[in-house]
Amino acid sequence: MIQEKGSLSIQTENIFPIIKKWLYSEKDIFIRELISNSADAISKLKKLSDMGEAKLEDGFKPRIEVILDKENQTLSIDDNGIGMTAEEVKKYINQIAFSGVKDFIEKYHDKTDDQQIIGHFGLGFYSSFMVAERVYIDTLSYMEGAEAVRWESGGDADYSMDASDRRERGTRVTLKLDNDSQEFLDPWKLKDIIRKYFQFLQYEIWFREIPEKDDKKDDKPINDTNPLWLKNPRECTDEEYKKFYHQVFTDFNDPLFWIHINMDYPFNMKGIIYFPKLRHEFDTLEGKIKLYYNQVFVADNIKEVIPEFLLLLKGCLDCPDLPLNVSRSYLQNEGYAEKISNHITKKVADKLQLLFKKDREGYNKYWDDIHPFVKYGCLREEKFYDRVKDILIYKTICDKYVTLDEYLKPQEGKDEKKVYYVGDEKQQAQYIRMFKDNNLDAVILNTLIDTHFISFMESKLDKVKFLSVDSDISGDMKDDGKEPDEKEKKKILEESEKVFREATSKDSLKVNVESLKNKTIPAIMLLSEESRRFREMARSFGGNFNADLFQGEETLVLNMNNPIIPNIIKLYGDEKRKGDALLAASFIYDLAVLNHRQLDPESMVKFIEKSNDILGRVTGSGKEEE
Repeated sequence: MIQEKGSLSIQTENIFPIIKKWLYSEKDIFIRELISNSADAISKLKKLSDMGEAKLEDGFKPRIEVILDKENQTLSIDDNGIGMTAEEVKKYINQIAFSGVKDFIEKYHDKTDDQQIIGHFGLGFYSSFMVAERVYIDTLSYMEGAEAVRWESGGDADYSMDASDRRERGTRVTLKLDNDSQEFLDPWKLKDIIRKYFQFLQYEIWFREIPEKDDKKDDKPINDTNPLWLKNPRECTDEEYKKFYHQVFTDFNDPLFWIHINMDYPFNMKGIIYFPKLRHEFDTLEGKIKLYYNQVFVADNIKEVIPEFLLLLKGCLDCPDLPLNVSRSYLQNEGYAEKISNHITKKVADKLQLLFKKDREGYNKYWDDIHPFVKYGCLREEKFYDRVKDILIYKTICDKYVTLDEYLKPQEGKDEKKVYYVGDEKQQAQYIRMFKDNNLDAVILNTLIDTHFISFMESKLDKVKFLSVDSDISGDMKDDGKEPDEKEKKKILEESEKVFREATSKDSLKVNVESLKNKTIPAIMLLSEESRRFREMARSFGGNFNADLFQGEETLVLNMNNPIIPNIIKLYGDEKRKGDALLAASFIYDLAVLNHRQLDPESMVKFIEKSNDILGRVTGSGKEEE
């Protein structure tokens, strides 16, 4: 008859306070460890059966059961796996330094695949003392003639062993929960945790409450033992992919498209990566890549394994080559991270290239949603940029989707090629209209990442410059037929500077004059590209900044083809109408600024006053009538 008491073979005086406080960052991890041990025990039994060293009953069905007893404040994990003898309990439970899995793999090194062994039935088991004041093990080995064993400990390094009344092969671990862990008596919370870690475990997990409920609606496994990523991609339908996406990520929107990863060399990895439909730009911060080990959830968004830019997407990756409790430093040192990252990067790039080549129209349709991810990938991964650089496209103000080569084609032969872009379609509406009126196109780069992406692309491209539509006057906008000679233009510029500097009280105001094809626009404001980028940099770093710091770089361009401008200069020379000229000049300046950026509060008040003054004069109820 089995009967024994003693102290656990541990190297520290009392390991349990360390386990409770420091071993695991998340308290619910004990559930992952215990159920993983149960899955491990079933895997061992199946391996031994395959090798003819264990006999299984007819119709054997692997099963793990989670049993909640609120009244007695206990939680039990029961499996029908390999079980343990008294000697194995002493070795694997009492002697923490030994790992049951390690011993199993060494014994059957040439006969089994250690990839299928999930946990280490040793230290992981002791995570149960994070939440329990006492732990019991009832186990019966698969070996013929084995006796059932009961082991128990109160977490003080002492244990006792005795005979158990268990009659079925396998192991049950029962936790008497402590006062600080009563939340694990909530069945809804417990089910959520189980689904979190074992939504796709290969063995069925059943949940049962004591006393039994009459309602049998939950009389089915809590998990799905055959996740879609295990299926051959050729056999999966679009509806299955969408259903799986909704199930895992609780996103009611359908994904745009997906990548099914199924590889065996140079390492094992299966999974599905989805490109979600974005509701707004900040959705790019909400991606989630779930990492699994043999269908056991490990963690979300592990940057050591998954390329950083992929974290903007959603998906599941199952990597059996990664140990369940692997450290992040191990991943880096062993090169797993780089290998997996490189392969995923290649698969994503290949999928995008395939879409571009086989379905350009569909690729264009997806671009509004996927472009932040693609651009971020280019910024973060050199290899990714090299693979997708030829399929980067840009939406234009004319509702086209073009590659850079397609956009720059009309500029062939020029020493420096210009890519005009729009950063704010509402604020830059006037400039967009000018471009369209002159049969010019500009690309739309209006997201947070585009500021960095523009500089990145310029560093990659030879003699290509990105310019905002309000930073430069394209030569195609000028009316060459009405351009005055240099002497006349200089005189007009001097007169214009004098009028507009006095009207705005800005002695350093930069003024230029051009004859534009579009005669309806009296003036526009330009800001040099360098100043714009400095302004964007200041905004991204500081949030609040003074726009006046950049006004010195602004240039007021007067359109000599608009009759208002020559008339203002003419009125300025008439002493009686000089006031009208200054009022009109000041108003035109404000309109140019408004089409360029927002007015500060003080300038806006003055603009409203000028508007009222002009309305009064036009209607005959203004100052002159008074």
